[in-house]
Amino acid sequence: MRIRVERELRDEFLKICRAQDRPAAQVIREFMREYILAKKSKRAGHTKNTGGRPAAPGGQG
Repeated sequence: MRIRVERELRDEFLKICRAQDRPAAQVIREFMREYILAKKSKRAGHTKNTGGRPAAPGGQG
């Protein structure tokens, strides 16, 4: 996976990772896992929209 981020954001992120003695890749994987769990949890709690139809994937509808 390749992503583009602003240099300032990248540098600050790496600085904090180094200060915590954690590899940046490990921190990013942790963020990804937390994001997935949050989205799955949100989706499970909101399975129907206000019209009574099943909600669209990704929370649209």
